[in-house]
Formats: sequence, C-alpha cells, structure tokens
Amino acid sequence: MEISPDAWVLYQWRGLELTATIVFTWAVMAVLVIGCRAVTSRLSDSEKVSRWQVMLEVIVTQIRDQIDDMGSGDPDRYLPFIGTLFLFIATSNLLMIVPGYQPPTGSLSTTAALAICVLIAVPLFSVGRRGLGGYLRTYVRPTPLMLPFNVISEVSRTVALAIRLYGNVMSGTVIVGILISVAPFFFPILLQLLGLLTGLIQAYIFAVLAMVYIASASRDRSSGQEGDRQNSKDQGD
Repeated sequence: MEISPDAWVLYQWRGLELTATIVFTWAVMAVLVIGCRAVTSRLSDSEKVSRWQVMLEVIVTQIRDQIDDMGSGDPDRYLPFIGTLFLFIATSNLLMIVPGYQPPTGSLSTTAALAICVLIAVPLFSVGRRGLGGYLRTYVRPTPLMLPFNVISEVSRTVALAIRLYGNVMSGTVIVGILISVAPFFFPILLQLLGLLTGLIQAYIFAVLAMVYIASASRDRSSGQEGDRQNSKDQGD
C-alpha cells in the first residue's frame, strides 16, 4: 500500500517524473477554477439567486468573519489568500470520495509548499501594513538577544504546519485503506464520511493557523503599547 501519492509515478522521462501528486493537484485546481467560473458567471443581486450563489456567499462570509475575529484589521486584505488556502485543502480532501483518487495533501511536498506560502505571506502582509522597519523590529523584541530564537520560531512553526497537515491526511488515508482491506463491506461508507469531516477540519485548522501567524506579525504592537499607556494614564487620573 502506497502511503503517499508521491510514490505513484505515472510517467517518467529522462529523470523527470510525473507523480500522482502533481496530477491530482492539477485536478483539484481544475475543479476549483471550473466550479468558481460556473458559479460566478451567474451572480445576481436580485432577490432570487441560485443555490450555488447562496453557498458561495455563505463560504465567503464565514471565512471573512473568521478573519475579522482575529483582530488583524481589514479582513478583505487577507480574504483571497486565506480563502484560497482553505478551498484548496478542503477540495483536495473532499475529493477522496472519488475512486482511485489520492489527496495531494497526503504528500509532504504539497503540505510543505503550502506552509512555505504561509512563511512568505507573513512578512509580506506585515511589511505592507507596518513597513519593513516595523516588521524587522519584531525579531529583536523585547531584546536583541531574542533574534535567533525568533528566527527559529519562524522556521519551526512552518515545519510544524506542513507536518501537521501531512500527518493527519496521510494517517487517515492509511487507516481507511487498512480497514477496508480487512472488512470491505462494513467500514467504507462510515470511514469515508469520517474522512470527509476530518478533511474539512484540517482545512479549517490550517487556514486559521495561517491567519494567526499573519495577524501576529501584522499587528501593530506600538499601537497596543500606546493604548496600554493611555489606559494607565486614565486610571491614574
């Protein structure tokens, strides 16, 4: 039994390999592009809208509300990135109901790529909101001695983000495969439903953690310290 779609090589030419991970990733991207195109091509602001538009509005609203709850400022600034992460991971996991499909999120190369996207997005959003100097100063707070520890923290949480998603998706796929091979007539439906629920939860957790990292780096600490000083002054008066 293959525990990762990376081990499934579909085509090889002069040392270049086309693995199932790449093919299934392309398939997920195609589903998202075609689905979004089909839904957004018939958007309407009238009282009667399609069920697909209602579903799209619910998803976008829920993601936007979750970002807003993080207290990171304008949620529309982060909605495209966080929404894309969530939809890609959720779709990758939900397609497990298709026979022969293996989620690309069950590959460490895919989850590492997603985590690297978050690693790059954190300073980009932070610099855009606080400036380059304000972002770099976060690495030497509260003291310059914390610089190496803050750098290690950035790298370690990126690694943890990739391994967490990979481990949960891969382990779930392996367990389902084992149980189906042992009792193919009793477990498939229940385990598929459990796998879909777990996949949605993992997509939600990954998106929330990404937003937490971005919000933590983008939050203006100087404003918070100024607010604390103002509150202390008011209490003293």
